[in-house]
Amino acid sequence: MRKIGVVLSGCGVYDGSEIHEAVLTLLAIDRQGCEAVCMAPNIDLSVINHLTTQETGEKRNVLLESARIARGNIRDVKEVKAAELDAIIFPGGFGAAKNLCDFAVKGAAASVNPDVARLLKEIVAARKPIGAVCIAPAFIAAVLGKDCSPTVTIGNDAGTATEIDKTGAKHQICTVSELVVDLKNKLVTSPAYMLATRISEVAEGVDKCVREVVKLI
Repeated sequence: MRKIGVVLSGCGVYDGSEIHEAVLTLLAIDRQGCEAVCMAPNIDLSVINHLTTQETGEKRNVLLESARIARGNIRDVKEVKAAELDAIIFPGGFGAAKNLCDFAVKGAAASVNPDVARLLKEIVAARKPIGAVCIAPAFIAAVLGKDCSPTVTIGNDAGTATEIDKTGAKHQICTVSELVVDLKNKLVTSPAYMLATRISEVAEGVDKCVREVVKLI
């Protein structure tokens, strides 16, 4: 059975993985007859109150929070090698731009989590497919922009697109239910909740993204 890595960044749209996007990704992988291998960085980062959207002053562990989505079946990303996987997918949520990197604060000047960046670069070197939805393509741009000039989409947000272009990546405008395929880099991206107003729209885009990633294996 093909194994597809799913990189989580916490639990909750404002400070971790967007839960709908993460679960829909896992569902789409299963429907393709593949096995999801969930992983997250073992780091402590700040917490957002999801009722008020304000910081609580707490810190929570990203790996432990991500384990809630993965039902405990999750690994520390630093222990995962590209050789174990056939592809990798990054759900969105603010954690992709806050915990996997600090694009949310620094834009194109973002620094990235070294363990996640190492795995992504291994995947690229092995010519294995990559998927990313919502804001997660900004992380892809932060890691691969200078070396690979990938084409990605986060939908049509002009400010975010400008920062992505500054990394050396190329942003392409995309509708909510569609995707952008960069065949050169075996990279598939889709806007999801960067544009979606309904979970059904997210489901359509995520399902297309996962199916395209599987095709590229």
